[in-house]
Amino acid sequence: MYIDRKVLYIILGLFILSNVVGLLTDTNALLSLLLTLPAVLVAITFHEFAHGIAADKLGDDTPRRQGRLNLNPLSHLDPIGTIMLVFAGFGWGKPVEIEPRNFNRNIKMSVAETIVAAAGPIMNFILAIVFGLIYVILWKFASSFISTQIGEIVLLLVRSCVLVNIGLGIFNLVPLPPLDGSKIISGFLPYNIRNWFENYYNIFYAVFVIIWITGIAGMIISPLISVTYEGIMGLVASIFKVNIMI
Repeated sequence: MYIDRKVLYIILGLFILSNVVGLLTDTNALLSLLLTLPAVLVAITFHEFAHGIAADKLGDDTPRRQGRLNLNPLSHLDPIGTIMLVFAGFGWGKPVEIEPRNFNRNIKMSVAETIVAAAGPIMNFILAIVFGLIYVILWKFASSFISTQIGEIVLLLVRSCVLVNIGLGIFNLVPLPPLDGSKIISGFLPYNIRNWFENYYNIFYAVFVIIWITGIAGMIISPLISVTYEGIMGLVASIFKVNIMI
């Protein structure tokens, strides 16, 4: 079963249109969107860069030859995934192509593929913790700054970076193609089951599209994002022994 990309663009267009109508009548929502854009660029760029650098370190120079070992957002943005991340809080970047046969022979090919797939979400969770630390540090040591208008905007930007990185990381762990989770889980499956999984790739991809356009993905992922956000912020706040507004 094949999902025509044109169909995805039509669905995406309708999704954007419904959201734009709401933005035009809600100033706070528009401001929130503007604050989300820098976080989206950071999250996607580092996510895809992590895939590329992991593959490169394991012996596959395909990402290097295709210009993916850089932190230029234009090299890593996928139109649909980026817009989803902006409007829905979860999405994906332009997939990093790899050639498993190029991996070092001292590591099993399936293990190497799993490492490369996991590198992206791991990078996002690391960034979420880093921005969480920045948020708490600003809250504790720059209280006079964050009480200003510029300071409030900076704090909101940092908070957005935490949330978007968590959203991108969790969403990509969903074990359905084309997301990283499908590649991660594939590395732990017996050969016959993995082969079956790959043979029915388009069916699982269709399932992914269905849970995406019906909003099921959001219903499942949004609570996970909230719990993870509260956990990270609570952890870093306890390190600095400070009470913050989560």
